[in-house]
Amino acid sequence: MDSSIRKTVRLDSWKEIAAYLKRGARTVQRWEREEGLPVHRLPHEKLGSVYAYAAELDAWWSSRAAELPDDQPVAKAAPSIAVLPFADMSQSGDQAYFCDGAAEEIISALSRIAGLRVASRTSSFRVRPPAGDSREIGRQLGVQTLLEGSVRKSGDHLRITVQLVDAVNGFHLWSESYDRQLVDVFAIQDEIADNVVQALEVTLSPAESSALRNPPTRDIQAYDCYLRGRNFYYEYSPRAVKFAIQMFERAIELDVNYAQAYAGLADCWSYTYLYSERSEAVRAQADQASLKAVELDSGSAQALASRGLSLSLSGRNEEADRAFEAAVRIAPDLFEARYFYARHCFALGQVEKAVAEYEGAIRARPEDYQSPLLVAQSYEVLDRPADATAARKQGVSLAERHLLLNPDDGRALYMAANGLAALGERERSRQFLERALAIQPDDPMLLYNAGCIFAMLGLLDPALDCLEKAILGGLTQKGWYLHDSNLDPLRSLPRFQELLRSLTE
Repeated sequence: MDSSIRKTVRLDSWKEIAAYLKRGARTVQRWEREEGLPVHRLPHEKLGSVYAYAAELDAWWSSRAAELPDDQPVAKAAPSIAVLPFADMSQSGDQAYFCDGAAEEIISALSRIAGLRVASRTSSFRVRPPAGDSREIGRQLGVQTLLEGSVRKSGDHLRITVQLVDAVNGFHLWSESYDRQLVDVFAIQDEIADNVVQALEVTLSPAESSALRNPPTRDIQAYDCYLRGRNFYYEYSPRAVKFAIQMFERAIELDVNYAQAYAGLADCWSYTYLYSERSEAVRAQADQASLKAVELDSGSAQALASRGLSLSLSGRNEEADRAFEAAVRIAPDLFEARYFYARHCFALGQVEKAVAEYEGAIRARPEDYQSPLLVAQSYEVLDRPADATAARKQGVSLAERHLLLNPDDGRALYMAANGLAALGERERSRQFLERALAIQPDDPMLLYNAGCIFAMLGLLDPALDCLEKAILGGLTQKGWYLHDSNLDPLRSLPRFQELLRSLTE
């Protein structure tokens, strides 16, 4: 190594220099392009910019591997990709659900490949067409390549155009257009996934190769209903979830072996049980649908996550643990697996484990307001007040952003109210909570959280009133009442002790 380099950066190997660069230095590629400097010169005044990012450095480091001494082996970084939502080019402009579904199916197929890192749907779908600079998008999503596409659907005719882009330098790696009949959409998705694998030089196991060629359904109408159902479900409102249930049930009527449709149906019934109608009949429907999804596709992370949530709602904790852990192993960036596993762990008093899963959920879905606000409470239990404050500020900011587009979202309102109460903003907390109660005065989950917020504000009788109404409404998970630190101001009160005695394990 050039001694001047070692002297300048006070490091002892190219490996350490790469690590130094990853902490914020300008990349060698940028130096060459902007300054015309020799590759191996790293003058001190060129260090310290924030332009470098992992994908660039991985590409540079791979290109330098042959120059390293034998005692400095460097493992080749796994290729990574984000599949961006496809643009709707249909004349009527009403096929966004189909475009999103086509991209989501490709994400699902690629996510099963062990040698490929795939950005989650929720992360990549934050980038809507027309997208910006591919290099900036790649930096934001932490990937080396992007798959972009568009869909034109007219009657039974389908035209899908896709291109694979190097997110390091912005160059196109591969592009293709498919003019087919609508029934060929599954074959098109298979071909796209195959071409991505070949372009990125990923080696497939026989099982992975087989999975790429086995779509979840061959019935185009069932597929269309499933996509519509997921589109409704992702709105996360009771009204939209009812429509989603209808779509998933119709998809199952058309294809009784459609595992993804059963998983979607289970998610809807679990959502209904958690946020709308806490009845045994609803919980049983979530259990039946999730069990069927796993029976049909035991390797589906989505099915396993749906099963884990249903088992958790049933109090079958060890089985829920196994289902969640299997889902996370298969798809570490699946938000639903991380988020609901975290809630499950918290209810069992497993706070450190809950923190790890909430942090995974935040990485999987950075725009979600729930995980930062919920993990903050666990940080406090673990005596990490600075982390709790930072998480609450982040969560409140995200909730406020969400409420600009969804002003009647009671959950966002009461969760923001909780964060504000913990931050000492009492008046704003009361305002948010009153708005939520005006929208959903009889919702058990809202009443439980209102009890928590009133307790945090020192209003103990209103807190107990809300908790008793929540229990009457069906929110009877004893673990929350036992382990929720928001309720600590109530624990010594006889009325609260009587409330706990009324709950079953």
